[in-house]
Amino acid sequence: MTTQEIISQLESWGSESYKRILINHGAKEPVLGVKIADLKKLQKQFMGEYELALELFDTGIYDAQYLAGLITDDSRMTKRDLQRWLKTSNCAAISSSVVSWVAAESAHGWELAQKWIESPKEMTAQAGWTTLCALVAITEDSNLDVKTLKRLLQQVGKSIQKAPNFVRYGMNSFVIAVGCYVADLTDEAIKTAKSVGTVSVDMGNTACEVPAAAEYIAKVQKRGSIGKKRKTAKC
Repeated sequence: MTTQEIISQLESWGSESYKRILINHGAKEPVLGVKIADLKKLQKQFMGEYELALELFDTGIYDAQYLAGLITDDSRMTKRDLQRWLKTSNCAAISSSVVSWVAAESAHGWELAQKWIESPKEMTAQAGWTTLCALVAITEDSNLDVKTLKRLLQQVGKSIQKAPNFVRYGMNSFVIAVGCYVADLTDEAIKTAKSVGTVSVDMGNTACEVPAAAEYIAKVQKRGSIGKKRKTAKC
């Protein structure tokens, strides 16, 4: 299938009701309203199609960009590719999920994430924090820079309440991810979460809420899942 044939297939699967949900969660036109379950049908068919993924992302269509992230060969993604995807994301919902997942599974995630979190641009900084979330979730602790992660927890503790809206969400997610996936830093993450207190984020026209980091980590502790890694950052 060509890029245009895939777009035609996506158009046939789209619905106005799901499109409204996506827009309420931050997607911007063009949006087709395709459910993730349907996108995953194509993921199985086109897994690893790097060139096709680049073409799909360049359409600017929300659904096509999501599919691009699912099918691309992460090992072939260059820093230039990832920077372009971040810059041309349909919305923050794409940059903080799809781009972050792909960056984390590429060879450049750690380097780019540390660069992105320092950006004055809200969408870029949020993507940096969510890339770090994905990295700690899929990387064995022995391959993580635990010292830097601890420093970043301290950075969050000092700056989260003054950070831009969705950067606060990304930072809060980072505290949760480190606490849940990096066993040696669980106590430090809980300490950070308690020192920060309630994190408020305007979630727009949705019923989404900001997880309380300390409580979230405690629940993972209770079920004995601290340190259990994920096979992939993508979902």
